[in-house]
Amino acid sequence: MRTNRIRTTALTATALVAALSLTACGGDDQAMGTKSAGSAETATPATTPAATSTDGKAPTTEAPEAGTPETQTVPTEGKRAGDKKPGATAAIPACTPKNSTVKVSKVSRPINHLLLTVTNTGSTDCSAYYAPFLRFDDAQAVYPILDDSKPQAVVTLAPGEEAYAGIALLGEPGEDKPVRSDNLGVIMVEKNNKSKGESTLKLPAKTYTDSRGFVTYWQSDVEDALMY
Repeated sequence: MRTNRIRTTALTATALVAALSLTACGGDDQAMGTKSAGSAETATPATTPAATSTDGKAPTTEAPEAGTPETQTVPTEGKRAGDKKPGATAAIPACTPKNSTVKVSKVSRPINHLLLTVTNTGSTDCSAYYAPFLRFDDAQAVYPILDDSKPQAVVTLAPGEEAYAGIALLGEPGEDKPVRSDNLGVIMVEKNNKSKGESTLKLPAKTYTDSRGFVTYWQSDVEDALMY
């Protein structure tokens, strides 16, 4: 028991001496304006209460770069804010009964054909989209349209200008029985083929049609309209 107490007392004394030595060294360092390695004081910055975000997310605490606004709008990839779509132009209105007139006339060549003419009577440009939708008398179905007559571009008319569509009345003789018609309904359409109004015209005397007839797309000149 006594031996153990001696050992404990010796150990305690040794620890006490070591502690005093460290304290003395620390005091000397402070007096000389230096600090021992590992004993540097750590400055604790003042804590600023975090701002509360209305969407429940923690706000960004990083400072913006010099000369950069704190709030920036990132545009959609490939576009800049405020840019218009490439090649975007104002749509040209369709030629309708409000800004144009239509007429139908008989032609000598080719036989069994009529010529339909639309004239821009407005003060601004209009486009003769697609092909005219035709109805002979009280027919329920729209007259067939010849796809092969589609032009390379939509015909746009300045005030006073005209566009043309050819109407083939009859197919080969003996195909079916021709039907006489007295009136022609002409429906102008817009870019998406929706109706923009109908005009009713008086047909030339003794006008006959059958199921093999057709109408062409609007063309910029008479020859193209009557070549089919």
